[in-house]
Amino acid sequence: MKLVLASKNKKKLAELNDILSRLGVQVCSEAEAGVDVEVEETGTTFEENSLLKAKAVMEASGMPAIADDSGLCVDALNGAPGVYSARYGGEGLDDTARYRLLLENLRGQMTRTARFVSVITCCFPNGDVISARGECPGTISYAPMGEGGFGYDPVFFVPGLKKTFAQLSPEEKNAVSHRGKALEQFKTKLEEYLKKN
Repeated sequence: MKLVLASKNKKKLAELNDILSRLGVQVCSEAEAGVDVEVEETGTTFEENSLLKAKAVMEASGMPAIADDSGLCVDALNGAPGVYSARYGGEGLDDTARYRLLLENLRGQMTRTARFVSVITCCFPNGDVISARGECPGTISYAPMGEGGFGYDPVFFVPGLKKTFAQLSPEEKNAVSHRGKALEQFKTKLEEYLKKN
């Protein structure tokens, strides 16, 4: 089975293929499916945005499409950046500038608990939808650590592992991450779906 990823993020594509290939599912990019869709993320929840993206790419490609909407929710910032994680601080910022802004906004803050959330949605041309949600609790470090990952990974610290996401190998990260958990749940739901259809 082939799914189109409703994202241009190459790292996300690699992560999804890594986990779903065991099911015999191949995930291709929008470019490989011959579509280029810019989806306005107007939802106020990860669920809404994930569905918007998957539906738009499924309609454009005529193929089942999978989307992940994820973000970082920081307790001391009332859940921000949340659904705006990728656009935190405005359009002109890159990953490094975004996590630096986050650290700046947490300056002097002792409560640094946070969680990464991921919602994965798959829309099929026949109208069926499969959705799964995963969360990974952690804290925001005082300074970036590690070279791996992307986004807020260098400042997201997992107390149980005593490392940030950026210090973990891809295998270690997939085992504990919000996306890894959502994908495991999604994989189970997709397996059941494929058996029925």
